[in-house]
Amino acid sequence: MNSGKVVLGALAGLAAGAILGILFAPDKGTNTRKKIADKGKGSIDDIKKKYEDVISTISSKYESVKNDASNYINEGKEIAADAKRTVESNVK
Repeated sequence: MNSGKVVLGALAGLAAGAILGILFAPDKGTNTRKKIADKGKGSIDDIKKKYEDVISTISSKYESVKNDASNYINEGKEIAADAKRTVESNVK
């Protein structure tokens, strides 16, 4: 399963649990609505942070793979050039 989906699911469950806990707690309606709004803002901030972390990780891994691929291509070119030189020297 995708780790991004797991994180998103966990955050959604946490937010739903917090909202249900607030709704069933004995308190005035205005206080309850304020608590829900505050929890919503906190949850959104958490989701944004997790999203930014995931994007950062993906970007970092992409750069690493890109650099590795570039290195492999350069090594392949060197091997091909060496093979060409070997063949040319044996032909002459």
